Amino acid sequence: MLSRTLMCLAVISASTPLLADTVWLKNGDRLSGKIKVFDGGKLLIQTEYAGAIAIDWKQVKTLESDQELLVKQDAYTGEKAKSLRAAEAGKVTLANGEAPKTVELASIQQIIKPRPVIEDMVWKGNVDMALDYQRAEKDTNSYDIDFKTSARHGKWRHTAEGEYNREFQNDVVTTDNWRAEYALDRFITEKWFWEGRLTYRRDKVEDLSRQRTVGTGPGYQFWDDELGAFSLGSLLNRTDYEYKGGGQDNFYSLAMKWDYNRYLIGKTVQLFSSGEVGKPLSGVANYALDAEVGLRYKVTEWASLNLKAERDVISGTENSDLSKTRYTAGFGVAW
Repeated sequence: MLSRTLMCLAVISASTPLLADTVWLKNGDRLSGKIKVFDGGKLLIQTEYAGAIAIDWKQVKTLESDQELLVKQDAYTGEKAKSLRAAEAGKVTLANGEAPKTVELASIQQIIKPRPVIEDMVWKGNVDMALDYQRAEKDTNSYDIDFKTSARHGKWRHTAEGEYNREFQNDVVTTDNWRAEYALDRFITEKWFWEGRLTYRRDKVEDLSRQRTVGTGPGYQFWDDELGAFSLGSLLNRTDYEYKGGGQDNFYSLAMKWDYNRYLIGKTVQLFSSGEVGKPLSGVANYALDAEVGLRYKVTEWASLNLKAERDVISGTENSDLSKTRYTAGFGVAW
């Protein structure tokens, strides 16, 4: 009987999480869960009983965590603590071996979970959808679907993205195009990487009906953490244009691309922007720009509402300047 009791206790102990983060509030309440991030005055803690909870940092009395966390007391430097230990009101102790350090909560600007340089596999992405129905003198139906996903394995990163746009006005197709892109990055150091990229565009309405671009070049990853990522890349591109009337252009160009996203307000709002601007080495065009900027508001852990503006410019071709601007609002999912 005693042996069975001990066995039951062992099973229960093994199945119960031993490590849980705890936040004590100034009003006497206590929350247990897993600290996700602190930024913008909000501490985000994931709980089993209420999901993700954003806590006003000014209401925190002290906290503790058994996670390894990066604690930043200014915008540029931070201390990687093996764990956090509760201290007197308004303070927390950064436990790091034999030299623990107690700091004021008011001095902390960010708490994030550090990412190792090489990870076995990290996969993330999002799909955004937008529908627009207008009934007026001209009935308009508009559809827009975008996706972007990336997978990091060791020193390699795979990125795939695409979009599809279609619009009708009084049952006449006024927009019908799609784009697909694949990029492969090889990290040389923690920040520097070399990229190879292939892009294909198809437009069944505009004069420029097909675009194919192959490019390669170095890039720099400024950061990639729980709060977002930012990278810049320079590319040497070979681009081919095909026009509806049968004309063709092909040229080499130098381009600069960017990819930026940043969570705000306790990871409830995401600001994002990506794009590329290029200058042909020959006189085929003056420049080309493909850019987007937008906001996502997280409704749940996986669902969001989004607002986005897109701008495509091809200036100085032999046909005419080709410019398009689109504004969309819709629903999306992320992982």
